[in-house]
Amino acid sequence: MASCPANSITYNGTLCACAPGFVLDAVARRCTLFVANSTITTDSGVDYYAFKLPKTLAEFDTIKKFTQSQAVFLEATLVMLLSWLVFCLFLRFMKLGDGRGLWFNIRWCISRLDVCFATRHWLDDQKVVTKRKTELGGAFSIASWILFIGLFAALLYQIISKRSIEVHNVRATNGLELTSFINDMEFNITTVSSMSCANLRDLGNLVVGNPGFIDERVVSLSTFGNYSCHNSSKGPTIALKCQNCKAIHDHMYISWKFVDLPNSPATAVGFEFNLTSMDNAKKHMSFVNGTLKNGSAFDDGLVTFRGRETNIMKFNLFPRIYRNLHDLKLIQPLFHEFLPGSVSRDTKQLQASLENSVDGLVNTTLYINFLSDYVVEVEKENILGPVSFLADLGGLYCISIGIFFYLLVQCEYRIKKLRNEDSILRAIRNRRKAQDHWDKLRKYVMYTYGCPTIDDNNNESRNESCCGGIMLHSVHGSGSSRKRRQRSRTGSLNLHKKPSVPASKSLSCKPLGSTNDLKPQHEQMEKQKNVGPHKDLPQSQHQESSIIDDNFIPPPPSLECKSGSEMDISDIQKNLKNLYEYNAMLREKLLATQSQLRSSSSKHTSQVESNGT
Repeated sequence: MASCPANSITYNGTLCACAPGFVLDAVARRCTLFVANSTITTDSGVDYYAFKLPKTLAEFDTIKKFTQSQAVFLEATLVMLLSWLVFCLFLRFMKLGDGRGLWFNIRWCISRLDVCFATRHWLDDQKVVTKRKTELGGAFSIASWILFIGLFAALLYQIISKRSIEVHNVRATNGLELTSFINDMEFNITTVSSMSCANLRDLGNLVVGNPGFIDERVVSLSTFGNYSCHNSSKGPTIALKCQNCKAIHDHMYISWKFVDLPNSPATAVGFEFNLTSMDNAKKHMSFVNGTLKNGSAFDDGLVTFRGRETNIMKFNLFPRIYRNLHDLKLIQPLFHEFLPGSVSRDTKQLQASLENSVDGLVNTTLYINFLSDYVVEVEKENILGPVSFLADLGGLYCISIGIFFYLLVQCEYRIKKLRNEDSILRAIRNRRKAQDHWDKLRKYVMYTYGCPTIDDNNNESRNESCCGGIMLHSVHGSGSSRKRRQRSRTGSLNLHKKPSVPASKSLSCKPLGSTNDLKPQHEQMEKQKNVGPHKDLPQSQHQESSIIDDNFIPPPPSLECKSGSEMDISDIQKNLKNLYEYNAMLREKLLATQSQLRSSSSKHTSQVESNGT
């Protein structure tokens, strides 16, 4: 008793057998539970596509099932749509800055993608509809196109895979037509047990017709086809093969049994079957396979088959004509019913059966019913035309646009900041462009006329903004601003003044070619500084007296500057006009000063010549 494996029972004192529902594993020498589900798998086996992948691939069936599913397109569309919306929401938390950063450029590009809702944004009443491109509209436009493309791909898959329906027409047949069904058929019945083919008995007869009636016939099984038995890992397998089967009787019965052998009792826990039918060209196949545990009700209770009553497996053979495949004639096997024979459901009942020599067998009968009265004609009918396809396509587009248009209207209706977000982006971008253009103009003037003070003044006046981001130096203000202007002008002539000129003197910025003409004027001004009543005056009184002088050059005209978007082109034209008039006045004074210097120098030369003579 100690030598028996787990989940087993003893009978006749020293012999061991597995409990109901358990089968002996010959390799591991232990009883394992038979847990296979009672499932039936059937398929027409007709391949409607010419291209086939090799069946030797390990995961071919898994890949095929995964790719041939409409849900794959919908799931991929949902993932892409959510990823895009999350990315756009993430960009909302990034600052716009001065329009030169990466986040502003990305958000600006998204706003340019507003191709679906550019004229459908929130507008006040009684205003002309204008084309606006916002960041929210760009995000929803791309989202609507992602949804439309995903739904369009799913629609194409449905059209390709389910563009037609299969119509079955059942009609009566005759004997002459049935003889035209020539197929290769194979039946494989495996008895799940620890037995082997040595336990097999009484296989070799074929009963046709109805048993007990006048049409009953008993013939050799070899007249139907080849039969054999081979051992498998699950138990003995009975194989029946019939090539080019022509005359198939309406009712056929094939029986066999397994008997007890020393140390190998006749017990089984289930049956596995596989029936196939193939045409002569071996291009199309129809099959049915499955596992049987406990009757047609598929009861999952633990049982062991053993006893004199026969286990009957019923199958139907149905003739089919596929009109859409050049009138292919194929017999389709179908599982009909399983009638269990003698079974043991508990250990006491199994132990009593094992100790009774009369119950030492497992009877099995294969019942095949050929439905020769009718034949099924299979035809394919197209259910989708061009009009219905265009209608479905238009409906998908309207759904995709309508969903995100509703979201756009709700967002702009509830969040007022979103109504004018396009003007904010455009204002930042315009200020950046204006600043770039101003920098180009400033560099052009600096390198053309050799006047570096423009760059210095621009650096000193960074704290004052004018004209939407352009930095200008104020020409009005208190004495501190005037002193700052005098220092900037003084520093701009360090390369052109003589060492004897005082550091407090400054000249206006002129082109490089005109600096030599101003030397006599500097000398004359220096002499006037050293002589006269103004020598001992303070600096403030000296500035007041210089205002009365006719040679005083007035300061540049003031520029009218407005903040933000209030600055328009007319203000800029007005400022340029004032600068032009001021420049013209400076040119006139310069010409007058040059003429005076030339006349004074000519007079001084004539006096020197007269004194020398």
